[in-house]
Amino acid sequence: MDPINPGSEEYGHDTEGEEARQGRGVPAQTPARARVVKLVSGELLLTVNPVDGSEIEPCPPGQEPPAPRPRTPEERAEAARATAPPVPSGPAAPALPLLERQEERERLGGILTRGRCARLIGSPGSGRTALLDAVAADCADLAPDGVVRLSGHHRTPTELLHELFTAVRYAPDQRPDRTGLLDRLRDIGAVVVVDDLEFGGASLDELLAAAPECAFLLAAGPETPAPSADAPVEEVLLAGLGRGAALELLALAVGRPLTEDETNWAGDLWFESEGLPLRFVQAGALLRQRDRLRVTPAEFDAFGALEEAFGPTDPAVAAAAAAAAFDGVEDPDVELREIPLPSLGEGAAPAALLASRLSRSAQTALRFAVALGGEVPHQAHLPALVGDTHADAALGELMACGLLSPVGPRYRLAAGVLTQLLAHGYDHEAADRAHTVAQHYAWWTAHPSVTPDRAAAEADALLAALTALIPGTGDTAAEHRATAVLLARAAAPALAAGLHWGAWERALRAGQEAARLTGEVAEEAYFHHELGVLAICAGNLERARAELEASIGMRGVLADKRGTVAGRRALALVADLSGAHAAAPRTEGPASPPLGTPALRGPAARPALPRPEPVTAPLPGGPVRPAASAPVPAFPGFADAGPTLVARPGTAEKDPRRTGLKGGILGGARRNLVAVGAGALLVAVLGTVVTLGATSGNGETPATDRVTSDSTADESGTGDGLDGEEPPAEGEADPGETGKATRSDSPSPSGSGSGSASPSTSTDPSTSGSPSPSDTPSETTGPPTETTPPPTRPTTTRPPTTAPSSPKPSSTTPKPPTTSSSPPPTTPATPTTEPPTTTPPSDGGATTTLGASSGTPAGSEPPA
Repeated sequence: MDPINPGSEEYGHDTEGEEARQGRGVPAQTPARARVVKLVSGELLLTVNPVDGSEIEPCPPGQEPPAPRPRTPEERAEAARATAPPVPSGPAAPALPLLERQEERERLGGILTRGRCARLIGSPGSGRTALLDAVAADCADLAPDGVVRLSGHHRTPTELLHELFTAVRYAPDQRPDRTGLLDRLRDIGAVVVVDDLEFGGASLDELLAAAPECAFLLAAGPETPAPSADAPVEEVLLAGLGRGAALELLALAVGRPLTEDETNWAGDLWFESEGLPLRFVQAGALLRQRDRLRVTPAEFDAFGALEEAFGPTDPAVAAAAAAAAFDGVEDPDVELREIPLPSLGEGAAPAALLASRLSRSAQTALRFAVALGGEVPHQAHLPALVGDTHADAALGELMACGLLSPVGPRYRLAAGVLTQLLAHGYDHEAADRAHTVAQHYAWWTAHPSVTPDRAAAEADALLAALTALIPGTGDTAAEHRATAVLLARAAAPALAAGLHWGAWERALRAGQEAARLTGEVAEEAYFHHELGVLAICAGNLERARAELEASIGMRGVLADKRGTVAGRRALALVADLSGAHAAAPRTEGPASPPLGTPALRGPAARPALPRPEPVTAPLPGGPVRPAASAPVPAFPGFADAGPTLVARPGTAEKDPRRTGLKGGILGGARRNLVAVGAGALLVAVLGTVVTLGATSGNGETPATDRVTSDSTADESGTGDGLDGEEPPAEGEADPGETGKATRSDSPSPSGSGSGSASPSTSTDPSTSGSPSPSDTPSETTGPPTETTPPPTRPTTTRPPTTAPSSPKPSSTTPKPPTTSSSPPPTTPATPTTEPPTTTPPSDGGATTTLGASSGTPAGSEPPA
């Protein structure tokens, strides 16, 4: 078979491969769809859109989420396992008991049993986390909602309250607003254990008052602000271990009895470290490494082939061999070398010495942790960052040496380790390592297989990499900041969907600052939009308005129509929630939502939240202007005037703010002037249209023997005017006057058209045998409200508003209208004059307006 000219299908030739090679018959590979998540925050529906920006609107009827329900014990246990740090892979650290903590343990348990709150004060490394674990195990069955473990590391009171609600109540894709959150927390009864608390004072009082049925066990350092004087919190001080307990802890950490030299060295270390348990855990790791170095391998492994192939020797095996050698047991394969004890300084600050004896993967993981400010990535990310498939075991090595401590669902460098490593040059090329971590997280968070919960669990390391890239220097500063923008753009939607809104806000602010420094206006507009949406959910409408206006302005410059529409919708919702439209009550029907925004549920507009949620960081551009005492107008273009109200006459007495014309008509100066001018223009146009219709014929042969109520009978008719026929309909011209209207449109002998006739010639129809259409009042203007005598003073004509094509002399001298800037006197709202009637000029001149039968001269304008 010829491969160039294959035969037909009847010979068994399959064309699927050829079509696939030519692109036919194979569906095109579609790009991954954006991950759009819908959340409910209070009465608002938030649609997290990673492309154009999140959209927020009132939750439509029928889409309300179900009410939160209490979690079952099994669900609470599963949630507790999800928030606990993972078990590190690699060599396991020796299990150490809790020594000399029985008194504090019983005291804390007694306080919680009485339903009161306790605050544990201890220095970093004093064993606070271990004591909290023991007390939480003792109080497992104390409260109906069990024990809830929370982390206060970089958390605000609002974030802790939301995490408490999520741990006890099952409400997927829901984040209640502040009012709803406080209502639901009142029914929760649990023992809440908060480690690494970072706030006190009024913020701590707010946390305790929000959950009155919960007993809080708080752990904080000495530098943490103290509670207020009247806070219902009992403080318990956690001191260091005694000398005997410290030596016992060191022996348990080493796994063998201490020698006399080691005992003396441990005594000096106890005096230097004030008995902190962390120092003796690290000292035990130093002694285990020393034992391993003292044991010489067998002759066939003199070059370290086994260690190169299978990794480091098990520390337990080396310790057992050393213990046997210390006991005087002769082993031909064991030869001890002289390794001196660490110095007292190395024992008090052992991080650098411990790190020098670890594997290359563990040392590289430490350098990444130093670059991230102490945050350690999850062990699943270490192989990709380090470049070693077995790098996940480095986490176990670091934990066994006491260089890491658990913080919430993750690990970070233990107290004092970061400072010690920085002193030994572990921050070399830290910016490049942070850039590597940021690139990895930018790819990982944007991957469709990564759930929002997993991204929220990595929020601390992700934010650390993001903030480390912004203050860049040198040639790589622009590249690092561009990567920061990319990471914030990918992580912000994931953090929002994972309901970790504190991290969402920090990512948005860091991304906005990086985009401003790099000049990426489109990305900066996106971050401003997201910050505005977040401020709406938090109830801070002033900040939301500022952020959204900045975003709309930037997107308008870029001609981003979709983004501008999303921003204007959010801004309209801000105007609705701010209460500007409800500043004055309407007497008519219900007000329609502004700018096409769906109306909120309920009889009245939803008021603003009683207290905005606090933010975690200030705006990069400075603080937002403080909210004024008066309500902010909903229309920024007319910020100097209040809302224009249309009400029935007599409602001004009911509203104290609208008294007289100054408060009613001229209350909004600029807006009311526009409304008055538009009304005058509308009346003039309508009068012109009606007069044109009255003066033009309808193309039919009219009957000339018909008499109307405001005109005389035709001379050719019967003259009685009682033929029994009905008068013409309103707005229809008199058929009998069609021909005369045509003759009357011609110029008069005096040179002026019919439009210049004085009102005195049209007030009495009996003075002329056949009045012209311009002399006959229009029927569509309606009867006058009252009868007034004809004016006695000479009438004047209104000067033309536009220059006529051929000006002609007039028999009367025109008098220009006088205008006054002072407000008109207070008069009744009901007008006493008819609307002016405008007739078209027959000679191309200016239009003349005939005044009604009132004291106002024809052609004069109403006061502005």
